[in-house]
Amino acid sequence: MAEKFDHLEEHLEKFVENIRQLGIIVSDFQPSSQTGLNQKLNFIVTGLQDIDKCRQQLHDITVPLEVFEYIDQGRNPQLYTKECLERALAKNEQVKGKIDTMKKFKSLLIQELSKVFPEDMAKYRSIRGEAHAPP
Repeated sequence: MAEKFDHLEEHLEKFVENIRQLGIIVSDFQPSSQTGLNQKLNFIVTGLQDIDKCRQQLHDITVPLEVFEYIDQGRNPQLYTKECLERALAKNEQVKGKIDTMKKFKSLLIQELSKVFPEDMAKYRSIRGEAHAPP
């Protein structure tokens, strides 16, 4: 899988370099540099075709739109992954807390119900396969 990305990265780097060189040629254009300009334009067209060919190998890759927003804002796209993991961990802790609270509630509810309805709770525990009443 990394080979696909390496191939694309190589083509993108070549493309960016050709664009940079084209900018230099255009900024100081002389009629004598027309052939060099034409050659660079052809390299750019070829580079775009090579990048388009890489697209076929990467058609199954999806990138969240938020990653592009990070890039547009000048932020490191790896921060997106970090922040997603931090949000997931925070949500996990929150859910874990809710689960623990519900377990405590269940235990207290069974204790109190056992005091008020001991026979019914004995039947409940036998159905559930519990040996004895919780402390």
